[in-house]
Amino acid sequence: MKASKVMVKKEAPKTVAKTVKAVEEKKAAPVAKKEAPVVEKKEAPVEKKEAPVEKKAVPAEKKAAPAAKKEAPAAPKTDVTIEVFGKQIVAKDILKKAEKAFEASHKDVAVKTLELYVKPEENVAYYVVNGKGSDDFKVEL
Repeated sequence: MKASKVMVKKEAPKTVAKTVKAVEEKKAAPVAKKEAPVVEKKEAPVEKKEAPVEKKAVPAEKKAAPAAKKEAPAAPKTDVTIEVFGKQIVAKDILKKAEKAFEASHKDVAVKTLELYVKPEENVAYYVVNGKGSDDFKVEL
């Protein structure tokens, strides 16, 4: 086998040194920064304000109107009337009588719940307060 010769081209040491030096100079060279143009601000002349301009007051009705739209509509007026033995008995009236009767006999007890049981054949309504009832807890219709 014949050995082939590979020729390697070598650069002259001066050329390599010049190239390295040029690269280093580029890195070391300061980068020119762009400066923002100087804009002169003109100050507005200072004026004395005598009195602030009053804004017209918006009527309260206009301010309250959007809030009213967000609220739930008012519950309809309801009433329960019981007709028995030729009598008309309004349920709300019986409930109020029961509340007053209990408060009169139990002044130190707070009413949390009140249940009402109407017995028209006996002409009375029994009530249970805070889960407790008694034969004495009754009102006449």
